[in-house]
Amino acid sequence: MKSKLISICMVVAISLCLVACASLPKEVFVDESYSGKEVALAVGGSLIVTLDSNASTGFEWELTGISDEAVLGLEGSEFQPPEDTGVVGAPGKEIWTFNALTIGDSSISMEYSQPWEGGTKAAETFDLTVVVG
Repeated sequence: MKSKLISICMVVAISLCLVACASLPKEVFVDESYSGKEVALAVGGSLIVTLDSNASTGFEWELTGISDEAVLGLEGSEFQPPEDTGVVGAPGKEIWTFNALTIGDSSISMEYSQPWEGGTKAAETFDLTVVVG
């Protein structure tokens, strides 16, 4: 009787885990409004971070840290120039892509800075916690 109850509890626990994992998104898109927040992502999924950036001012986003690179890895980043609006110095976007590697939690930290010596550092920051399941 006791072993049957244990078996039933194990089946229920495994089922709940499978349902929870199956409902996690494979792609998560975030922007500046997510700074300081937490998102969930399925193992094997992608996190796409899009941040406003104005290269004409010398500012760019810099990844200053990934708390657990075994959980979350950087795939790459690219600058997307502004649409042709006819406005000189219009801002574009920096798009950063991260891969969810294994179950766990990891945080990313980024700073919007002028990278040269004497340039403005951390004019803006972006921090996000990612829960991979």
